[in-house]
Amino acid sequence: MKEDMTKLTQNDRVAELLGIRLAAVDIGYSLAELTIRQDHLNGVGTLHGGIIFSLADYAFAVAVNSGGVPTLAVNANISYFKPPRGPVVRAEAKVISSGRKVCCCEVEIRDDDGTPVAKFSGTGYRKTVPSKGE
Repeated sequence: MKEDMTKLTQNDRVAELLGIRLAAVDIGYSLAELTIRQDHLNGVGTLHGGIIFSLADYAFAVAVNSGGVPTLAVNANISYFKPPRGPVVRAEAKVISSGRKVCCCEVEIRDDDGTPVAKFSGTGYRKTVPSKGE
């Protein structure tokens, strides 16, 4: 599992571009973190919602792929509560339901103080047969 996750995370160019780091991983679980930079801020000086979504989506991807079956997001939703305080934001993802073809995962995004910033819910499709052209 560790090798698969290393490969998955190393191939994620968006996470690399944004500075997202994988702090922990287990089957059905991941913890990702991001140190907020100036280029992550929106026009009013707070962390851009798209950056928060990207952090949550990355944590989701690692958690749902941690079992070794390639899994793709087919639905994702996020609710924002408040701007984060502190320099680091963390996204903790937990697979809450896992079937043969479909899984569901919830991601809690918290700031440095542990205050909830947003909640992400995603549905993944377990890909067991290569797509045409692969």
